[in-house]
Amino acid sequence: MKAIVFAYHNMGSIGIRKLLEAGFDIPLVFTHADSAGENIWFDSVADLCRKLSIPYVTPETVNTPEWIARIKEEQPDIIFSFYYRLMIAPEILAIPPVGAYNLHGSYLPAYAGRCPVNWVIIKGEQYSGVTLHEMVEKPDAGPIVAQKKVLIDFNDTVLTLFRKLEQAAGTMLDEILPQMKNGAFLKIPQDFRLRSYYGGRRPEDGRIDWQRPASEIYNLIRGVTRPYPGAISYLNEKKLLIWWALPQTEGSAVSGRIYATEKDVIIGTGSGCLRLEEVEIEGRVLTGENLRMFFYNRNGEQLT
Repeated sequence: MKAIVFAYHNMGSIGIRKLLEAGFDIPLVFTHADSAGENIWFDSVADLCRKLSIPYVTPETVNTPEWIARIKEEQPDIIFSFYYRLMIAPEILAIPPVGAYNLHGSYLPAYAGRCPVNWVIIKGEQYSGVTLHEMVEKPDAGPIVAQKKVLIDFNDTVLTLFRKLEQAAGTMLDEILPQMKNGAFLKIPQDFRLRSYYGGRRPEDGRIDWQRPASEIYNLIRGVTRPYPGAISYLNEKKLLIWWALPQTEGSAVSGRIYATEKDVIIGTGSGCLRLEEVEIEGRVLTGENLRMFFYNRNGEQLT
C-alpha cells in the first residue's frame, strides 16, 4: 500500500518507521524546516528521510495547486499525518481511496487542538493518550480508528509524559497498521458531547498567578518546564524562571511572598505553599544550597 506522509517531531519519526515495518511504501514525505528561534529538542524527520533514502520536501504550505497535483501524481492509497503542524486542505484529504489519518497526542475527543500534552498536565488530568483518527475539514474531529490511554503520574512533566505517549503511539501503530493495510479496520465517530478544544501556547502564557492554589501552580510548572520555556515570575522586575517546585497543601502564607530558611525556600500561594527546587534568574540556574543562599537574603520579598 502506498502512503504519502506528513510528519514532524519524534512522533513523525515513529510513524514513518512503523509504516515501513508494516510494509507500506512511502514515495514522499512532507515535513517542516526547523525554525531558527525554536528549541529543537526532538528528532529530525528530514534527517531520518535522508538516512532511509525517502524523498522529502519542506514547503511553507502544501495547500497549493502545484503540491495537490504532485500528490495526485503519486496516486497514494492512503495519507498519514504524524505531528505535522499545518492544516491539510480537503482537496488533498480526498485524494487517497483509503482515506487520510492523523495521529493526535490526546485521548480524543478530549483535548483536541494544539499543545495537548502541555494542556493535560496544566489542567491536572489523571490520564491522556494517543489517537489515530480520520482527517476531516474540522481539526481533530474525524472518526477514531485506534486509541491508547496513558496514565499521568503526579510527578510527570511534559517531557516524561511525551515519552510515555511516544511508546503508546508505537504500540498502537504496530496493532492498527496491519489492519489498515488489509482494509479491515473500523471508524468510530467521536462523541462531541465529550469534546474539549485548546489552542496554542506562547511563552508568556507561563506567567504564574500567585493567587492560584499551589496545586494549580505546580501543574503549570510541570506542564511548561524543560524543554519548554518554563514558568515565569518576577523578582524586583527581574525575570525568574521556575523549572521545578513542589506543592505543600498544609500551612498558609501571603501569596507570592518569599519565606526563606536555612533548609527551604517557600512561596505563598492562594491556597497552600510552593517549595522551590530549581529556578533560573539572569542566566544563572539555582538549586540546593545556592538556591537557599540566594533567597535567604530576600526573605519577605514578593514575587509577582
